[in-house]
Amino acid sequence: MIKTVTSAELPVNETFQVQKQRIKNGKSRKRVCIVSGTHGDELEGQYVCWNLIQKINENLSNLDGIVDVYPALNPLGVNAMTRGVPQFDLDMNRIFPGNQNGTFVEYTASKIIEDLDGADVVVDIHASNIFLTEVPQVRINVQTVDSLMDLAKTVNCDFIWVHSAATVLESTLAYSLNSIDTPTLVVEMGVGMRITKEYGDQLTDGLLALMKKIGIWNGESITPRKPLIGRDEDNCVAFLNADKSGVFLPTVKHWTDVKKGDEIGKIIDPLSGETCEILTSPIDGKIFTIREYPIVYSGSLIARVLDTKKASESSEKETC
Repeated sequence: MIKTVTSAELPVNETFQVQKQRIKNGKSRKRVCIVSGTHGDELEGQYVCWNLIQKINENLSNLDGIVDVYPALNPLGVNAMTRGVPQFDLDMNRIFPGNQNGTFVEYTASKIIEDLDGADVVVDIHASNIFLTEVPQVRINVQTVDSLMDLAKTVNCDFIWVHSAATVLESTLAYSLNSIDTPTLVVEMGVGMRITKEYGDQLTDGLLALMKKIGIWNGESITPRKPLIGRDEDNCVAFLNADKSGVFLPTVKHWTDVKKGDEIGKIIDPLSGETCEILTSPIDGKIFTIREYPIVYSGSLIARVLDTKKASESSEKETC
């Protein structure tokens, strides 16, 4: 059943609508919410929403509860392929929890929070921007790690990144929901303006496993892969930035093991035919972020490398 969360009249006889698909079966009132499209240029979640709805509807008798799917919290942005809300020049994920007496976008944010409030778990799906590609990962902040870690391990991602409190933006959807005791996970994966089907299938499997953990899915589900866990406090993530400008050519694949000093890629000058810079890994580890858009300038982020030794130690602590 498609429901309208909030709507408003727009110029030229158009209507702005944030909508959700509600799938309900059985007697349980437990509710899982899948959210995407807060940033209009992040499309990875569009496939996940479709895929999950398909799988649930094909086996509806296995559902005992409620699944709400919100493909586009920023439908104008999705339609225009812009990160923010067009014409308002606003990043929607910087104005939560919103204000019912505020601007059009603030009012929309407040109605979204109102609709999601009380869910047993919310999964907020994001993609990277057009410049970087990310392996499927859950990002949670250190303030909520105790309440969210078990849920984060369930969604079949490769990596859980625990951010320090200083890097957390209090105006995000996830922060606002977690602050009112609605458990919310943020998933980052893929690249902006694209759909990576492999990652979408991986996360869909994880969402079914999460539903089983919550107790609303009785059908088949995978055993989630064991994620590596990295914490800012352990300095387990190294950043690799360009010193030169030019065209970046990667020489390693995403999510591969590297040693300190291994070549990650090179920056070339197509006019002179010269190689401007050879980029090497700053540590032993695994590449979980890599440059997707080839044009780079001095200071451009090229890669993030996870210190797998520190991450493994952190993962072991979690199981103790």
